[in-house]
Amino acid sequence: MKLKKWHGNPILTPTGKGYWEKEAVLNPGAWYEDGKVHLLYRASGEFDEYKIYAGLAVSDDGFNFKRVSEEPVIAPAEEGFDAGCIEDPRIVKFDDEFIVTYAARAFPPHAFWAGKGPTYSEDAPLTLTENLTRSGVLRSKDLITYERLGPITDENVDDRDAILFPEKINGKYVMLHRPQGVKGQEMSREKPGIRIAYSDNLLDWENSQLLCVPEFEWDAVKIGGSTPPLRTEQGWLMIYHGVDANNIYRAGVMMLDLDDPGKVIARCPHPILEPEADFEKEGLIKNVVFPTGNVVIDGTLFVYYGAADKVCCVATVPFDEFVDYVMTFKI
Repeated sequence: MKLKKWHGNPILTPTGKGYWEKEAVLNPGAWYEDGKVHLLYRASGEFDEYKIYAGLAVSDDGFNFKRVSEEPVIAPAEEGFDAGCIEDPRIVKFDDEFIVTYAARAFPPHAFWAGKGPTYSEDAPLTLTENLTRSGVLRSKDLITYERLGPITDENVDDRDAILFPEKINGKYVMLHRPQGVKGQEMSREKPGIRIAYSDNLLDWENSQLLCVPEFEWDAVKIGGSTPPLRTEQGWLMIYHGVDANNIYRAGVMMLDLDDPGKVIARCPHPILEPEADFEKEGLIKNVVFPTGNVVIDGTLFVYYGAADKVCCVATVPFDEFVDYVMTFKI
């Protein structure tokens, strides 16, 4: 079963002007409340530096969005682990507080790769010396103003796709994440997979365990979490992304056990979303569909995704039918 892409895609495109969303808007986190869909999207200005921000857009129907501000709602910090980038936000809510996880770099990537980054001592962490990704967490009441809570992944590991479950399980916060590229550590794999970890306070994560690894031709190189898991009667519905040997990004789906989310109970062997349109095949990075937000509205699942690292799009599917489909691949 494939997700149905909206005929009006893309739903958000770069402005072509300004310092923060001139060149790309992509990979939006999503939240639905009081009849409105909120998209917290990644944005960037000039590519020669590629500093990355986050903007906010709102919709009454889930398809047609209006930006809420001419300025970013989240910008890189003046210093620290997220002074270069605020990437790929994912949104959940506990009580009356939004909790947003995001990927970050200490220095804008293009400028760093061009040799314009700072010089560090030999004993500095790898996330600084190599400008690797580290994940962080934010807290907000309104998705407009934010409190930085701090980094949540190791300073010597490239670790992104940090995604929270929308509720505590067995009294713990639960997070998906995807570390990669660190030799000599147990979490390293030739083909990076998704891990699951637990916390009492959102900042200190423990008992990180491997959840799943690449299994199919379409996700053979690496996989990572995509959207916050959704509770169903059958289990936790989890959309993820996979990369094949030709560097094509697609999306797949699996189901996790409700009480033990570290257990995969069903996994679809076929992609549910793949690059097809010109704006999904051509952009900053070719052949990419990258879901980062999902909401359910009147029985329909809306999945929001970035295309070719350039624009934002949406696809839909009847939610209950989709759940039943996934469970046909029960393990």
